Amino acid sequence: MTTTHMTQTPTTSVREPVLVTGGTGKTGRRVVARLRELGVETRAASRSGDTPFDWADPTTWAAALDGAAAVYITPLDASPSPTPAFVEQAVASGVRRLVLLSARGTDEPGYFGPGYEDGGPHGEGERAVRASGVTWTILRPGWFAQNFSEGVFLDAVRDGELALPTGDGKAAFVDADDIAAVAVAALTEDGHAGQEYGLSGPRALGIDDVLDEIAKETGKRAAYVPVDTSAFRADLVAQGFTDEEAGLWTDALKPITTSREAPVLDGVRRALGREPRDFAVFVRDAAARGVWG
Repeated sequence: MTTTHMTQTPTTSVREPVLVTGGTGKTGRRVVARLRELGVETRAASRSGDTPFDWADPTTWAAALDGAAAVYITPLDASPSPTPAFVEQAVASGVRRLVLLSARGTDEPGYFGPGYEDGGPHGEGERAVRASGVTWTILRPGWFAQNFSEGVFLDAVRDGELALPTGDGKAAFVDADDIAAVAVAALTEDGHAGQEYGLSGPRALGIDDVLDEIAKETGKRAAYVPVDTSAFRADLVAQGFTDEEAGLWTDALKPITTSREAPVLDGVRRALGREPRDFAVFVRDAAARGVWG
């Protein structure tokens, strides 16, 4: 199984330059790298990127959008969402292709619990790109495999104990490299207009399964400690999270707890013509880089 999609060749002439919002983030920096490998003129836009961009400061949007032909949108998870206003400005500036990073379950009422019946901020973004009048593609990934290697769970795995309120729930964790590969295909090829790609890995794993996979490569097994929701939330607040932030994190984990993240989705196969990367392949590559010590 290939581990990257870096050598793909666009099937049509690429509309460039491409603006990548969140260009230094988990998926954004991977999209930037793949586009540049293809020789596509690319702007990595973020507060710390080579193109200044801040979702919270709309005065930064115009310069980033100036002359851009396509945009990869990694939206701010805030309500109300700034995405509709950004999409409107992007189209007015001449952008003709939009690829939106949304989230798994956005199209399923109640997926994220009470208060998110309309998909929340991600739903606002999806409705905006559909109504934009230009070519659009929506990506709906579930939980990232990289949350264990460069995200919220990394320190706990390194420290030997991961406490989560996920019980025996499972998720088909998706590799961020696959998300980036699909995004690049949608940005550079025909055939993805109007597509909504649900993205997952090829199999579902519980947290114990995840830690087993990491232990196979590292020889060190972190313990999974199931905790109840209230204790988990209280611990986040004790760590410095606001009560609202702690609530958002707790709600975000519910689709794992209930195994709503477990079903395998076909978006990677439909977009790229291959199966998604297995979690074990992700772990092997991360371990080879010394991620877990």
